[in-house]
Amino acid sequence: MVGIAVSAPVKPIRTAVIGTGFMGRVHLEMLRRVEHVEVAGIAGRNSVAARQLGSAFGIPRLSLEAALQDRSIHAVHLCTPNALHFAQAKEALLAGKHVLCEKPLATRVEEAEELVALAAKKDLRNCVCHNLRSYPMVQQMRRMREDGDLGEILVLQGTYSQDWLLYETDWNWRVSAKDGGPSRCMADIGSHWFDTAEHLTGLRVHTLCADLETVHKTRRQPKKAVETFANKMLAAEDYIDAPVDTEDFGAVMFRMGPRARGAMTASQVSAGRKNRLSIEIYGTKAGVAWDQERPDELWIGHRDNPNCVIVKDPSLMKPAARAYADLPGGHSEGYDDTFKQVFRRFYRSIADPSAPRDYPQFADGVRQLVILRAELESSRTRAWVDVPQP
Repeated sequence: MVGIAVSAPVKPIRTAVIGTGFMGRVHLEMLRRVEHVEVAGIAGRNSVAARQLGSAFGIPRLSLEAALQDRSIHAVHLCTPNALHFAQAKEALLAGKHVLCEKPLATRVEEAEELVALAAKKDLRNCVCHNLRSYPMVQQMRRMREDGDLGEILVLQGTYSQDWLLYETDWNWRVSAKDGGPSRCMADIGSHWFDTAEHLTGLRVHTLCADLETVHKTRRQPKKAVETFANKMLAAEDYIDAPVDTEDFGAVMFRMGPRARGAMTASQVSAGRKNRLSIEIYGTKAGVAWDQERPDELWIGHRDNPNCVIVKDPSLMKPAARAYADLPGGHSEGYDDTFKQVFRRFYRSIADPSAPRDYPQFADGVRQLVILRAELESSRTRAWVDVPQP
C-alpha cells in the first residue's frame, strides 16, 4: 500500500478584537473567514456587550491589557472610537503586537507619524483599514490605469454619500469631537474617497479648497448608547439636546499631479443614499466609473467607440485584479469581502515577513490625516491650501 503524505497542520495566528460596536462585529465576522487565523478574545468598554458578543461566537472576553500581556496573541484589531486609536495602537506596538486599526489612525497627524515610526522600529506589521480599495472592480480600475488603458488622468469626480445622520434625532459617538476627533464626515467617509482616488490614480492631491458644513448645530442625543446605524427606533422621551461640533457635509475641489483636477462631496445627510462611494476617473484614452452600491459593475467610457458596463468575472479581469475576486462571475462580492481581502494579506505578511505588504499601512493613515488637516484649514480660512507631500 502506498502511503499518502499528510501535511502538518498550520499553526494559526492568534488575534484579539478590541471594540464591540458595528465595526468590531464586522471584523470579528470577517476574521472567521480568513485562513489560519484564530480569534483568541474580544474586549470592549462595555463588559456586558463584550461578553454577549463573545458568547455568540464562542470567543472569550478579555481586557486589552490581558490581550497585550498574552504572548500567544500575535495581533490586535482596534475597532474603538477614534480618540482611543493612538494610545491603544502605541500600547499594542510597545507590547510587540502587530496592529490593524480602523481609520482614522489617530486624530492628529503627529500622533499617526509617531505610530509609523514605532511600528518600523519594532518591525511589526501595521494596517489601517481603508478596505474599500479591495473591491474587485476597484482593483480592475487600478490595473487598467497601470496598464495605460486610461491614458493620462485629467479629471476625477465623485461622492461618498449616506443618510444615516439626516435627522436631528440621529446620534452616534462620531458626532462628538471628543470621541471622534475634529472632523466627522470627511474623516469617516471622505478619507475613504481620497484613499481610493490616490490608490487608483497613483497621483497625490497637492492643493485643495474645502467647504465643510454642520447642518444640525444641535442634535438630540439618546439617553442610552446606540450602535452605529441603529438609531431610528427611539421615542421623543429617549433624547436630550446636545450641541454638535463636527461637520455633516463637505465639498472639496482639488488638484492632483501636473494636470489632473477634481471635485468631490462627502455627506451623511443625503436622503436615500445608504453607503454610496461613487468615483469617476477620466483620462486621455478612456473613462471609468464605479458605484459602491452596485459593486460588481464597472462603467467604461470612450470618445470614439461605444461605452460599456462590465460585470465582475475573475476570468475576464486583469490578472493582478483577479486575486481580489474569490467567486466566479455572477456571484456577488461586496462590503464584507473587502475586509476579508485586507485581513488575508495582513496576516499573510505576519506569517511570511517576505510577503508583499499589499494592504493599506499606517503611512496611508498618515496621508489621509494630512489631507484632512488641509481640508479643515481650507474651510476655516476659506482659501486654497497646499497639501504636504510624503
